[in-house]
Amino acid sequence: MAEPVILVTGATGYIAAHTCVCLLERGCKVIGIDNLSNSSPRVIERIQQITRRSIDFHRIDIRNQTALTAVLKHYRIDAVIHFAGLKAVGESVSEPLKYFDNNVCGTVTLLRLLQQYGIRKLVFSSSATVYGEPAAVPVGEAAPTSATNPYGRSKLMVEQMLQDIVRADNSWRIATLRYFNPVGAHDSGLIGEDPRDIPNNLMPYIAQVAIGRRPYLQLFGDDYPTEDGSGVRDYIHVMDLARGHLAALDRLSAHDGSFTVNLGTGRGVSVLQAVAAFERVSGKVIPVQRTARRAGDVATCYASVHRASELLGWHAEHDLEKMCADHWRWQCNNPEGY
Repeated sequence: MAEPVILVTGATGYIAAHTCVCLLERGCKVIGIDNLSNSSPRVIERIQQITRRSIDFHRIDIRNQTALTAVLKHYRIDAVIHFAGLKAVGESVSEPLKYFDNNVCGTVTLLRLLQQYGIRKLVFSSSATVYGEPAAVPVGEAAPTSATNPYGRSKLMVEQMLQDIVRADNSWRIATLRYFNPVGAHDSGLIGEDPRDIPNNLMPYIAQVAIGRRPYLQLFGDDYPTEDGSGVRDYIHVMDLARGHLAALDRLSAHDGSFTVNLGTGRGVSVLQAVAAFERVSGKVIPVQRTARRAGDVATCYASVHRASELLGWHAEHDLEKMCADHWRWQCNNPEGY
């Protein structure tokens, strides 16, 4: 039986790179494309070092119809995992057109060509940001969707587009995966999250404080109605998240139809609990500067994960200590990133 051929867009990004490792270790042929606007080509070398297998990598922007067509013509692709997208909330507020062009128009170009070449299996990298400010937790997939920023709106627009495509043509099989808060790194310490600028996410910020790149962690709000006053989120190990993509592919291969699932742990962890865990693992003190709440931040948000368990037979395996230990190993091995 021929090895499955999987096209991965945004292949050198944080979550995509870890998913590529899982695909290669399973025996898939991986075709990776990325414009490298927010990632390093060294990621490809590191993935190949971990797996001792090669990726066919092409430096392509998904909005480039000619270049994308050449790839789709060259390979007999079985399925696509679509990660390519800009993801900084703050930047999306200041440059909304950039986000709609890349995330929405790029996806339209990709989908049009997939339709043309008869490729009907797609896993889409979405986000829990599509829930806006959830009215209740845990947040289930049937919760109302909304968006509080252009990044979230771009994800929601693509989700709605995918739903319309499936309604129009039920030969499509599409898995929409709503991630909660990915953290950690591959346990080799060779690949991990490498923010180009000031980190948007908690764990890389804590790690950069621990390694000495930043003087302290800003805590936005310590007066929330939570156990310790800090915001509570659902942190999921990136390798658990990567396995979730393989489980989604398996479901699409075995069953007709499309689905949307949350990928999280189903447990809430506060900012101060995450800091304490990182201090235990690293042996470092993380100075915290307390400041006012940020507009739009909610007190508590964590996933309902029953649907992922029922549909995919998947659940997160790694705990907070493992997330922190793997992230710290990555940071120590790569103090300045890639």
